[in-house]
Amino acid sequence: MKPAHASASASPLSVGFILLHRFTLLPFAAFVDCLRLAADEGDRSRQLRCHWTFMTPNGEPAISSCGAVITPCETLINPEKFDYIVVIGGVQDEKEKLDRRAIDYLRLAAQFGVPLVGLCTGVFALIQAGVMDGRRCCVSWYHHGDLARRFPAITPVADRLFVDDGKLITCAGGVAAADVAAHLVERHLGRAWAIKSLHIMLIDEVRRSDHPQPQPVIFEKVSDRLVRSAIDIISQHMGEVISVDALAKRLNTSRRNIERKFQDELGVGPQRFARDLRLRYGLWLLHYTTKSVTEIGERCGFADSAHFSRHFREAFGYPPSGVRKGTQEHVDPFFLHIASEH
Repeated sequence: MKPAHASASASPLSVGFILLHRFTLLPFAAFVDCLRLAADEGDRSRQLRCHWTFMTPNGEPAISSCGAVITPCETLINPEKFDYIVVIGGVQDEKEKLDRRAIDYLRLAAQFGVPLVGLCTGVFALIQAGVMDGRRCCVSWYHHGDLARRFPAITPVADRLFVDDGKLITCAGGVAAADVAAHLVERHLGRAWAIKSLHIMLIDEVRRSDHPQPQPVIFEKVSDRLVRSAIDIISQHMGEVISVDALAKRLNTSRRNIERKFQDELGVGPQRFARDLRLRYGLWLLHYTTKSVTEIGERCGFADSAHFSRHFREAFGYPPSGVRKGTQEHVDPFFLHIASEH
């Protein structure tokens, strides 16, 4: 691995991209454009200081989740030719078959000691390759619940942009992929090249790995830092009930203090707030999935369908079955608007 003070005459930073089926376009574009702008003077795009190669398991063009196609793509090249292998995942559909060639390639790269970078849902592929055991795993808050449910032995974190554990880097995705790329450019080529790339991309600062992710809850009123932290934790555990005592322990405070602060800020206690958020998640699942009421109730942390249905009717004024008839207002559960009045 080349040091941060490497000069332009040193061997270039070489990155291999594995584009999985229906990969997400934004993190791919953000990462590779940061490399492109650091690779050459101005915006000339010559691969001088940085080299990159796009790969798919069969060498076919890569189709992104939005339908855009990336070509040409190589077949999976010897991973030892790269300083990093970046895998970019796509739309998560558990019915789709895993591409064993890509998974085997990631496993081989890890055996050779080539650092692996998982962008967005690319972290799922790293987990499936068996290289994430015992490691921290950064994931978007949007996919936190899905990852925790599918891989209960893995502990995901969704309170930062990316995690650099040396040979494994995981990133929440989106524009944070540019931050990871800048992090690597700074390490290999120097800080000036990282800043140059980001500034041309109209990103005004180099964000470090522990920079917080934008969270799913829109706060119109919440100003207390402890309440915000508590809501972040609750939002990341939509499918389970977190006791107030456990929440207080996570936040290194007392039960009495956190209950008082929730009442002062929101007019409800933390348990009521968490239940309402889980119900809104259930409402979204009823609208946009075909899962049964029983499955949704369980996924939202309720004991059974009767328990879920009772609280759902109390919250929205109609039973879960009313949603499936298509007559009720659609709600995105990830954005709970807290009114200015209790």
